[in-house]
Amino acid sequence: MKIFNIDNIKKSLSNIVDVPFNHCVIDNFFTKRTATKLCQSFPKYNSNIYHVYKNKLEDKKTCNNWNEFDPLTYDVFRQLNSDYFIKLIRDIAKVKLISDPGLHGGGWHIHTNKGELNPHLDYSIHPKTQLQRRINLIIYLEDRYKTKYGGYLGFWEHDKLQKQPGKLIKEIYPKFNRAVIFDTSQNSWHGLSRKIQLPKSVYRKSIAVYYLCIPNKKHLTNTRALFAPRKNQKNIKEIKNLIKTRSDKDVFYKAYKE
Repeated sequence: MKIFNIDNIKKSLSNIVDVPFNHCVIDNFFTKRTATKLCQSFPKYNSNIYHVYKNKLEDKKTCNNWNEFDPLTYDVFRQLNSDYFIKLIRDIAKVKLISDPGLHGGGWHIHTNKGELNPHLDYSIHPKTQLQRRINLIIYLEDRYKTKYGGYLGFWEHDKLQKQPGKLIKEIYPKFNRAVIFDTSQNSWHGLSRKIQLPKSVYRKSIAVYYLCIPNKKHLTNTRALFAPRKNQKNIKEIKNLIKTRSDKDVFYKAYKE
């Protein structure tokens, strides 16, 4: 069964945008049949296979366990980590990319109503391989998603003085079968720019794969995600402490659940 719309992917990758950081958007990433089957094979939100992130900065669930993937999802992740696919996307980073078969931080991602993901910078150095995380690939897979449900992916500029996200530059609607690829090494602040307002039985579903490279001499040094407060959270001590805990490589796990 044909899985990818390769010609469409190649065409889209020729239109890389560099503001606020290198990225491109690819619609109809998978064949329609593949995308529909991937949507249908997502585990139920209440399944016990998920790792739960639930605090005032993030509210989502993920699973990167290959043993839980159905055959099609397994094959998709295998191919997204293949040398062939990496060659397709290497120009967005201009460096030699390396796959992460462990899917650290990747796999199935799912948000329910009122799910959250504050603006943040992803970790820079992989905790297992010590390689640099360089490229994020996210593909949205809820076939009943509508614009009124919110949950847009936001890209913020970097405020060099405050070392925080500045102006919101771009919002990307999580359209079914839409992929977003971006460089995470450029102070790439991203997160949810609009609240998620979903009816019952509809979820914000996506799969994610991250690609690595040999660390650049000037790479960011964070080994865990660095979050920023929303405007209404900036002066709240609890939020400041939560951000500090979440970014600490030794105690980050304490921030995962309320």
